Amino acid sequence: MDSESFQTTIAEPVSCSGIGVHSGKTVNLTICPAPANFGIKFVRVDLPDKPSITARFNRVVDTSLATVIGAEGVIVSTIEHLMAALCGMRIDNALVEIDSHELPIMDGSAGPFARMLASAGQKVLDAPKCFFVIDRPIELAAKDRFVGIYPAPEFKISCTIEFDHPAIKTQTFSGVITPGVFLEKIADARTFGFLEQVQYMQKYGLAQGGSLENAVVVDRNGVINPDGLRFEDEFVRHKVLDCIGDFALLGLPIQGHIITRKSGHAFHHSFLEKFFQNKSSWKTCTQSPPASTEVDLSKQLAN
Repeated sequence: MDSESFQTTIAEPVSCSGIGVHSGKTVNLTICPAPANFGIKFVRVDLPDKPSITARFNRVVDTSLATVIGAEGVIVSTIEHLMAALCGMRIDNALVEIDSHELPIMDGSAGPFARMLASAGQKVLDAPKCFFVIDRPIELAAKDRFVGIYPAPEFKISCTIEFDHPAIKTQTFSGVITPGVFLEKIADARTFGFLEQVQYMQKYGLAQGGSLENAVVVDRNGVINPDGLRFEDEFVRHKVLDCIGDFALLGLPIQGHIITRKSGHAFHHSFLEKFFQNKSSWKTCTQSPPASTEVDLSKQLAN
């Protein structure tokens, strides 16, 4: 069996600790193996009865500062970097235990999570992997923002950003997303913000854990981090990372080409809603030998 055709989980639990970027509080996180067809679920071990929330687009309750999922009054915030790591490393099933409402920001990228998953090892499960296979284009545009998805033989993302700032300007990244590409070119790209915005948020009790250790910060002149950038185009690479994490909330891997321009968490979520309103544009298929088989996952995806 191989991870291209069969579902996966991690071989053993892995843990880390860090601070929440908005709360500034220490958070402990453990990623555990899970059985086939489990998906990705978050469990709040700090609350009575340890409530769980499935990582799906229809559980998103806020996208203003990060991607937040919730159910029955319980939330888990800032999940996009871990979701990107799970998707990028092709882990289909996992149980994520946290003892706070917010995931640790780590260094502001998905790199620490991706390396955790790599160290845990991958276990291939005895169940076929299911994909969203794109048959016809789906597009969403609003003013200068755009997201589209198109038929393609592999999972590919092309992302363009534009900022009226000399350190960023217009940047584009395009590539097929494999675990190797994710680890080498995307995972270590850090979240970024403008100094004035960070100071404003901290004034009103947000971004209490934000620092130059977990974000690229830009002032009027340029990047103020002492060590500079990890990639010349780190800004757009992080936007690709966010896109991977947000689209992972579809619940299945994608066989198709995503194209975005000046998008973000909220616009991604709007697109995911349109995606499920256009069911004639895609199908769900397994790709297990000897041939692909179309399957009906509508009931499972509605849970």
